[in-house]
Amino acid sequence: MAVAGTPSLAPEGRLAIIAGRGQLPVYLAEAARRAGEQPLILALKNEADQRFEGFDVVRVGIGDLAQIQSLLRVGGIVRVVMSGGVSRRPEWRDIKPTFKTLIKIPSVVRTLMSSGDDAVLQMVIKLIEAMGCHVIGAQEIAPGLLAKTGVLGSVVPGDDDLRDIEKAVEAAEMLGRLDIGQGAVCVGGRVVALEGVEGTDQMLQRVAELRAAGRISSRRRGVLVKLCKPQQDMRADLPTIGLSTLENARKAGLAGIAVEAGRALVLDETQLVAAADAADMFVTGIDLGLEGRGAA
Repeated sequence: MAVAGTPSLAPEGRLAIIAGRGQLPVYLAEAARRAGEQPLILALKNEADQRFEGFDVVRVGIGDLAQIQSLLRVGGIVRVVMSGGVSRRPEWRDIKPTFKTLIKIPSVVRTLMSSGDDAVLQMVIKLIEAMGCHVIGAQEIAPGLLAKTGVLGSVVPGDDDLRDIEKAVEAAEMLGRLDIGQGAVCVGGRVVALEGVEGTDQMLQRVAELRAAGRISSRRRGVLVKLCKPQQDMRADLPTIGLSTLENARKAGLAGIAVEAGRALVLDETQLVAAADAADMFVTGIDLGLEGRGAA
């Protein structure tokens, strides 16, 4: 669909949503519309997998900076939010720079080839803001998605679960400092999986396979913990859980999921809690505070 519609009446200016995989971009688009906005969806080719019916949508190449800048200007965009997963980074040949970014291409390529996800996202934010837009976080559009402190359902983590949470928090924090991933799985006090470039769902599938092969104890359930990286910019790639996360955690035989309160997103919370209760699993928000770890 071509760019259409009247500019948003929001005082901050019209919003663009750069959309990758998953449901989060849809939640943000609907939240923006409920607030009286008419967001423009820039759906990344080969990544965005939702239809966005009823919204202004344009498909863009992930490295096509020139097209993205043109769409932001034509659409009267002032604010940009990045949301959804991206399964692959663009190759250098996919990058189509603007005139201003032409001299930055060598450093852009180096970052794409040799840096972690957080460094890449920081670079993308700078490139977008150089186009004259203000990059904001998903939580500024839909604050209700932020994880709350404490248990969300009726199932409460036991003492063994709390110990597993503490151990997984330590692992996830170290993983985050290395700018590798956001999640860790601990079973019976032993960290059995760390999230890499494959993402959370694939990590959980690996845990299920290891358990089926007898490499992980069948007598201990274990937990999944997802945290923000210590250095993470809150405007991009917040840890996110939803129904698929819970289902994959169930298949992996885990007792529950813990996410960082106020720094992680929970999709479909009502349905998620109902499904967790039905599966005898917990979902909890943990408050790490300013001075270290904590458990709900």
